[in-house]
Amino acid sequence: MTITPPPETTAVLAVRALARASRVLERSSADLNLAHYRVLSAIASGDERASRVAQRLALGRPAISAAVDALTKRGLLVRGEVDGDQRATALSLTPSGEELLARTEAEMVERVTGLAARTPDGAQLLETLVRLGSAIDEVMAEKAETKTMTQPR
Repeated sequence: MTITPPPETTAVLAVRALARASRVLERSSADLNLAHYRVLSAIASGDERASRVAQRLALGRPAISAAVDALTKRGLLVRGEVDGDQRATALSLTPSGEELLARTEAEMVERVTGLAARTPDGAQLLETLVRLGSAIDEVMAEKAETKTMTQPR
């Protein structure tokens, strides 16, 4: 059986471009891989619990635990207590974690703005990517809500 590749529609080309863009971002920092960047940035954005980070990033608990362990061992994250919940752990960036995140984001911004400048309307592209991020957050929140509603009590 021969599988015919999909025609190169705009959507297919967009998917391929996003896949290549993720590699460009991955190569922005020799000190932080993209998976660990995502965890640090989620925590820096206010998701202090591992469960919330996992939910936001659509990752399983084992993946988050491994990332948190690795980032903690590197001195980029610390675990703390959550008031009123002895089972939960609050995650926060250390000063080293904040510095590495800032440096990595600066490198990523430089690459993304450099690529955007090569398009007909770089500012519009960046704004569209921000909207894509918001759409992703909405979908993830809807999935989390659906999952919560269907779980037995």
